[in-house]
Amino acid sequence: MSDKMKIVAAQEAIKNVKDKMKLGLGTGSTVNEFLKILSEKVKGGLDIVGVVTSEKTRVLSENLGIPLTSLSTVKSLDLTIDGADEIDSDLSLIKGGGGALLREKIVAYNSKKLIIIADKSKIVSKLGDFTLPIEVSSYEHEVTSSRIMRKLESIGYEGSIKLRLINDSIFVTDGGNLIYDLSIGLISEPYIVEQLLNSIPGVFENGLFINLTDHVIIGEEEGVKIIKK
Repeated sequence: MSDKMKIVAAQEAIKNVKDKMKLGLGTGSTVNEFLKILSEKVKGGLDIVGVVTSEKTRVLSENLGIPLTSLSTVKSLDLTIDGADEIDSDLSLIKGGGGALLREKIVAYNSKKLIIIADKSKIVSKLGDFTLPIEVSSYEHEVTSSRIMRKLESIGYEGSIKLRLINDSIFVTDGGNLIYDLSIGLISEPYIVEQLLNSIPGVFENGLFINLTDHVIIGEEEGVKIIKK
């Protein structure tokens, strides 16, 4: 996604932000463009407060002067703006390429509205070309990964699972957990797969976001396209 398309999508998303809102602030390069625009609105007098989904977003928001709070303080959010790795025709998502999927899902679940900003390459007919991230406990994580594959094979999905590494070191999430990236091809039943994965002890959350998205803003060279539920 070019910087231009990211900025165009972010400019459209900011139109949904109103005074006194409690905002969920997602993670990723497109959301970063949104945060820059939001910062200018705050400097101009917009009264909002944000809840971040990652430490990267926290640092950027604080540097930009965006006031922050916690979910435990505000209880619920009016709107969350976030990105996605894949989006299907039902507005189901795969998220977690940046490793913040657990916190992103907690924030999205506790938000009255979720708007996804992305580019047209993220739109797919079926989820699954992008690897599916699964956040797991570090305790006996190899056993958890084996159990994941066996459970999926029992409902007809085969493929591979790989512990996420960054520069040959194990990637650790903001919450101190690990991520396995799952490749099982196209996912015909994302709801069933989501429920199955989350039923396995050791799995904290997975990157399938089902029935959470209200609408998607797609940045394009010639402007934006809005897809609503």
